[in-house]
Amino acid sequence: MRFLGGNRPATDLTYADVFMVPNHSTVGSRLEVDLTTPDRVGTTIPVVVANMTAISGRRMAETIARRGGLAVLPQDIPVDVVTEVVSWVHARHPVYDTAITLSPTSTVGEALSLMTKRAHGIVVVVEDGVPVGVVTDGACQGVDRFSQLGQVMAEHPLTIPAGTDLPKVFDVLSGERVSAAPVVEGDRLVGVITRKGALRSTLYTPAVNATGQLLASAAVGINGDVAGKASALLAAGVDVLVVDTAHGHQEKAVEAVRAVRAVAGTTPVVAGNVVTAEGTRELVEAGADVVKVGVGPGAMCTTRMMTGVGRPQFSAVEECAAEARRLGRHVWADGGVRHPRDVALALAAGAANVMVGSWFAGTYESAGDIHDDGGRLYKESFGMASARAVKARTAAQSGFERARAGLFEEGISSSRMYLDPARPGVEDLVDGIVAGVRSSCTYAGARTIDELHERAVVGVQSAAGYEEGRPLPTSW
Repeated sequence: MRFLGGNRPATDLTYADVFMVPNHSTVGSRLEVDLTTPDRVGTTIPVVVANMTAISGRRMAETIARRGGLAVLPQDIPVDVVTEVVSWVHARHPVYDTAITLSPTSTVGEALSLMTKRAHGIVVVVEDGVPVGVVTDGACQGVDRFSQLGQVMAEHPLTIPAGTDLPKVFDVLSGERVSAAPVVEGDRLVGVITRKGALRSTLYTPAVNATGQLLASAAVGINGDVAGKASALLAAGVDVLVVDTAHGHQEKAVEAVRAVRAVAGTTPVVAGNVVTAEGTRELVEAGADVVKVGVGPGAMCTTRMMTGVGRPQFSAVEECAAEARRLGRHVWADGGVRHPRDVALALAAGAANVMVGSWFAGTYESAGDIHDDGGRLYKESFGMASARAVKARTAAQSGFERARAGLFEEGISSSRMYLDPARPGVEDLVDGIVAGVRSSCTYAGARTIDELHERAVVGVQSAAGYEEGRPLPTSW
């Protein structure tokens, strides 16, 4: 990456401060761009879901891995729960979504409460593992919530045989004018596929481990028996270990990385967070394969306002990425992305992957529960250093210790993240991110993420320049 005019600015920059200049390009199509990440963690798109309790859970982990990304399970989740979630994610199909299943005697109320857990929007009614009907939201409207599904389901539903060519799946669903259908092997239910899902599976490559299972990752903190926790996560089958703390440039964090590296074997170790070359170097020397960059840019984070500590994210990523590359390692840009352009700029600055948190909170797949605000659906999100998160993290401590810890917080405890009716699923958001990044690569003349970093020309703009690039939803 180089700055337009060749002069590096004297001040630090965030994503809104910069823009990319088009280059001469021989890339004729966005589909010529390969977004496989250079960090060798196994992701085929540069998207990692942040380890936030309200966002990253089993549904998110499964869905994002199916499209080539990775979700990191939070460090606050007990090991036995992580073990169950990782096993569950590994068992998911790399193409077909997991079905929501109920019996014919289940109620309409039960079906409605589960439909928003999955973007495919149907409940498959099964008997002894065999689909006997399908229930949609429309079939449940105007019906008593205590009615049994056997009374409202569409019987003898269209089913798709497992292994059917994806273009044919799309044509069959389109011809039958249905958006989703159960997938069967023989007469046994395998999953669900949608028209969009069939299209997406021809455009995305799932992120899988050496045995073909969807990737799963989990975080470990820097307190307590770090090596023991890391060993337990490895035994659970975690594919990527993340050593996570808000202040990664401290001796305790460095020691934690050394402890995890000693037990991790060939499993990739990610560590952070830092914002300087020196911090990056110390974590790499301690054993990190990837360093997480970012202090304070997240939407739920109040660190900069509370402490004055942090650094504008674009400059932090650029400096840390340069040092990591010098040492043969990579960085993840963690926080501060709100638009696809921000992801592209983080990659141009040198990141191998980009972590997304609050942007994904308002989706069907995030871990939170759906709430209704006068017809607008939303989920609650909160920062991982907020009073709410600290309360959960210290649940095993005495009342006095919990109260004392609760005095110190650096994060929002409750924020409403509304679902976009046009794009309510995380896959919808991923489509936008990937489309934007692919287009950025074509403008830069790059076919890979590494080439984007090499070829990107970045300029600095005023606030008016940034505003000029924003679309107008109404006339002026």
